[in-house]
Formats: sequence, C-alpha cells, structure tokens
Amino acid sequence: MKVLICDDDTMTIRALEFQFKREGFEVLKANNGKEGQKMILENNDIDMLVTDIYMPQVSGLELITYVRQTLHLDFPIIVLSMVNIEENILHAYQLGADSYLSKPLKLEELSNNIKLLLKRND
Repeated sequence: MKVLICDDDTMTIRALEFQFKREGFEVLKANNGKEGQKMILENNDIDMLVTDIYMPQVSGLELITYVRQTLHLDFPIIVLSMVNIEENILHAYQLGADSYLSKPLKLEELSNNIKLLLKRND
C-alpha cells in the first residue's frame, strides 16, 4: 500500500511517515500541493492521500479538487489541519475528503482512521 503525505511542516511529515511505515505503507512525501499533484501523476498506484489544508502554491482543498474532479480518483483522502473552522471542514468533505483530523495529531486516532477507511474501500 502506498500513501502520499502533503504537508509543508517537516515535523508533521516525519510523524506521519513513522506511523504509516509502522502500518506497512510505502510513503511518498510532498512539501506543498503542487508537488503533490506532480507525485500523483507520476505514481498511479497511490492508495491514500493525507494532506494539510494550508500549504504554499496549491492548497490542500485545491489538491482534493484536483484528485476528485480532474483526475477522478477515489482513493481515501485524510485532511489534517490546525485550523478547525467548521466552514473548512465542511468544504473539505464537500470536495471529497473522507476524514478530517485536527493537529496536533494523535497517532492512535490516525491509525484508527486508516483502518476504517481501508475497510470501507475494500
């Protein structure tokens, strides 16, 4: 299984990479949404996307739109954000996100989300 992590915070990427590798995933990393778009095009075997909302160049919401509406891909998308504004959360779900988790991230909560989303997509 392969996951793409898009976040402009290096510490978040490291924590997520550790957790996903522990769960048995191969991990791809992007520091912004534009880099994430490129990685999705170059890797047609991505099984899950984890993205922050606020990133330079292309936001997480724009990345979700790109994945769902432009590429028509249906792998699970988890959104992470320190900003828990209800409007952002609803917008992420409307665009096609499957889960929305708050930072600072609880790794057990992430692990439970991963398992739930993968079961749902089987």
